[in-house]
Amino acid sequence: MAQLRLGFWQRLAVMLVLPVMTVLTRKTWHRMDDVPATGPVILVPNHVSHFDPLVVAHYVWRSGRWPRFLGKASVWKVPVIGFLLRKTRQIPVERGSVEAVKSLDTLVEALREGGAVVIYPEGTTTRHPELWPMRGKTGAARLALLTGAPVVPIANWGAQEIFDPRTNRLKLRRSHVTVTTGAPIDLSRWAGVEPTRAVLEEMTEAIMLGIRDLLAEIRDGEPPALYDRPARRATTSEDAP
Repeated sequence: MAQLRLGFWQRLAVMLVLPVMTVLTRKTWHRMDDVPATGPVILVPNHVSHFDPLVVAHYVWRSGRWPRFLGKASVWKVPVIGFLLRKTRQIPVERGSVEAVKSLDTLVEALREGGAVVIYPEGTTTRHPELWPMRGKTGAARLALLTGAPVVPIANWGAQEIFDPRTNRLKLRRSHVTVTTGAPIDLSRWAGVEPTRAVLEEMTEAIMLGIRDLLAEIRDGEPPALYDRPARRATTSEDAP
């Protein structure tokens, strides 16, 4: 396991978060050596809870890498938390805006510096009733095409016992969390191709199936097909004011 050299704000973040993780989680960690010790890597976890970024960050940090998460820019507006996110080099994204392009540039730069970036391909916590992965968004695939960095899946389970997105209930009790890493997703067939919508969707499908199958290993169950998130109800003439 590599030994991290951390700056002041990174050390402070560890000092703040580590006691929380020690109190609230009992850990089962598998295959930490599959997180590349050096060099650029795109880490793609499933998303079962608003608490699991802390679970994944703890795991990745203990593997010897400093995780740089891509997250909703609104979180950066929260007092204190937003300040720490900036100081620890996390990456905000304004979805559906030109600012999203700047976020992509920041991610590319982070990878060219040899960093470990963490992207939730689902873009939000899963809507599946049993918390299996949904179909993903194409950001991780686009980043992989741009940089050639390996895409490494991470599966986590148990964070929903602390905060369950289905009920929005927070339970501050010690819960068992399991995290594992898989081998890099084989995206070689798309190397060097143009990032068309069809190509990005095919790559994303491969990424999400890799995450799903890895999750099935730690849940010890047969995974269903990737979940199609419910469509927003269309506004009809009866709905209009």
